[in-house]
Amino acid sequence: MNAEIIAVGSELLLGQIVNTNARFLSQQLAELGVDVYFHTVVGDNPERLKAAIDIAEKRSEIIIFTGGLGPTKDDLTKETIARHIGTDLVHDETALESIEDYFKRTNRVMTENNRKQALVLKGSEVLPNDFGMAPGMVMKTGGHIYMLLPGPPKEMEPMFSRYGRQALASATGSTEQIVSRVLRFFGIGEAALETEIIDLIDAQSNPTIAPLAGDGEVTLRLTAKHVDTAAAEAMLDEVESKIRGRVGQFIYGYGSSSLLEELTKTLKAGQLTITAAESLTGGLFQQEITSISGASSVFKGGVVCYANEIKRDVVGVRQETLDQHGAVSEECARELAENAARMFGTDIGISFTGVAGPDELEGKPVGTVYIGIAAAGKPTVVEKLTLAGGRAANRVRAVKFGCYFLLKLLKAEPQDTV
Repeated sequence: MNAEIIAVGSELLLGQIVNTNARFLSQQLAELGVDVYFHTVVGDNPERLKAAIDIAEKRSEIIIFTGGLGPTKDDLTKETIARHIGTDLVHDETALESIEDYFKRTNRVMTENNRKQALVLKGSEVLPNDFGMAPGMVMKTGGHIYMLLPGPPKEMEPMFSRYGRQALASATGSTEQIVSRVLRFFGIGEAALETEIIDLIDAQSNPTIAPLAGDGEVTLRLTAKHVDTAAAEAMLDEVESKIRGRVGQFIYGYGSSSLLEELTKTLKAGQLTITAAESLTGGLFQQEITSISGASSVFKGGVVCYANEIKRDVVGVRQETLDQHGAVSEECARELAENAARMFGTDIGISFTGVAGPDELEGKPVGTVYIGIAAAGKPTVVEKLTLAGGRAANRVRAVKFGCYFLLKLLKAEPQDTV
């Protein structure tokens, strides 16, 4: 079935907020095997909303609305839809009780217009709002499925995940189980990845393969449909095996995981500790790794050594190295990583030095990056990168490459003993 997402709210058209709801819902619908061909944004105007509904009904079986369910006069989504499909709005007693309880708990006076939020389309399936007041609803009538969801993402996302997905599956009458798996890649671009598996993509039907690029990474979402979940998983296993046979060296994780999360998990599993000496990245690696829950068990501390005298006097890079090779060099990255590991008594030291931009440094072009990795019992490795991008992007990508190189090194260790 085809779906269209209609976001209601003049603030979206004015650029005051970003429509993240459409992105979230499109991702969720893809997992359900529902194709989204159109995104529409319309202001708080009943005539223009009615016109958008008329257009959507001609090209989509499922129409999902976000926003316009609140208590104010410009919240007109359900009123407009009720008139359009010829039904009444009635109070949902459960929702009304929840709203009244909220005002009692917070010692606030409930105004009459807040009762409006408990109104739902007569005959619809009501979706509870666990993080707000206005409930959602699903109505199937006239050959279409209408789903109404609140606008705030903190309300809409959990409502759809907890109740909307199942309600939509019930409304479509599908008996198939839809199972998705996301493979996460780094170190290969979207175009290169697609080239390697283009025949699999061209031949896809069930399972489907959907590539997505962002923030220097690439993901593949594999989706299989079958009446039996185990059979769907087996179908995913088969296509993943084919993909791994071609580009498996670039896969670092699954689902919503990140390079930092995978690195932290791997360090914990090996009972390894790490420190960092950062010039180019200015502490970004340390900031990111300490944002991961449980990082204290693997990360002892580190140093930001932006100036050359700090590299020399604090981290112990030799003046001879700086004079002969410069701060942006393989030699400097090597000493930074090795000396940092000794300073903090860790199993691993990682270093970042380079030219973020916008100007070249030491005669080296913007995007030149050296990443040093000193791991106990192994020769120190220094990786050189030539990145293309702005200052902020180069710093972010350098950190991700550092995680990727270290993950490869750590995960290769069991193979070395064979």
